[in-house]
Amino acid sequence: MTQRPVVLSVRGLSVRFRMPGGRRVAAVTDAHFDVAAGECLALIGESGCGKSVLASALLGLLPANAQTAGRARLGDLDLLAADERTLARTVRGRRVGLVPQSPAAHLTPVRTVRSQLAETVAALTGVRGRDALSAATRAAAARAAFPEDHLDRHPHELSGGLAQRAATALALVGDASLLVADEPTTGLDRDLVDRTVDELRRHVEAPDDSDAPGRALLMITHDLEAAERVADRIAVMYAGRIVELADAGAFFGVPGPRHPYSRGLLRALPDRAFTPIPGMPPELGTLPDGCAFAARCARATDACVDVPPMTDTGPGATAEGVSQAPAPPAADAVACHHPHVSEDIRA
Repeated sequence: MTQRPVVLSVRGLSVRFRMPGGRRVAAVTDAHFDVAAGECLALIGESGCGKSVLASALLGLLPANAQTAGRARLGDLDLLAADERTLARTVRGRRVGLVPQSPAAHLTPVRTVRSQLAETVAALTGVRGRDALSAATRAAAARAAFPEDHLDRHPHELSGGLAQRAATALALVGDASLLVADEPTTGLDRDLVDRTVDELRRHVEAPDDSDAPGRALLMITHDLEAAERVADRIAVMYAGRIVELADAGAFFGVPGPRHPYSRGLLRALPDRAFTPIPGMPPELGTLPDGCAFAARCARATDACVDVPPMTDTGPGATAEGVSQAPAPPAADAVACHHPHVSEDIRA
């Protein structure tokens, strides 16, 4: 099988916020993952676990009190080291498209959706001429299922779902090599959820005529049904750490996820056990020294006073779970002292 080229390579990405009194909030800790051309990686987890902070770090949209570490390479560019001029002029919209979590805050309030879309189309595609630009603007709106008869409305005249579709239309215009979709289905009914994520999926599968390696999608979502529909791989985040990386088919099917938290997320779904995970996640400013999930985990033991390492669970893993190949982050890995194994699942 030919290995697909990597579009985004993240190594050791960490984000800390400096708070009054010298306190530090560990929003993201030591994230490692790759997203390959033609691939959708869905980053899932409870609200407040650091998913959106990770997305903001990739685009240089963190507040001034944030400190970042690690690398996030998009081709030959380290996004974490790039200056604001580079990010604004050559990255955002062109190399990285963003579907924001709060679309109303990203839409210009005094301009209509049509004018904002038309400006973006002209800037990113080079379309010129009134008729051609008008047609391209309508096509961009249709791509995100934004109704043509709402194009001349201002953002405050839109429902939350329509604002989300307008933001999605803007993000897709540039055909960026990396699309970061932060909760792209917020405010949408089920039919529009399916249509939206299908369009995001088509974006990464569309042929690219340039010499670039292709397109990739990082979808941040709490909607596990949407993730199951379009994702190739799943990354599970808990308390600022990625605790599991898994093939989407195995994660949602057989053998299922290996981390107890991941399994709890699936069991909480209405079409499964509909059983909530007990307890509450810890505050990112007061994380425990060991496994952050231990207080909510029925499998916790004294070993969980230490932070579990991320170990390879894929075909190349040893009996102890650690890969023998000094390669990039494993496609299947789990950070848990007591992960579920096949015997647990059959039981």
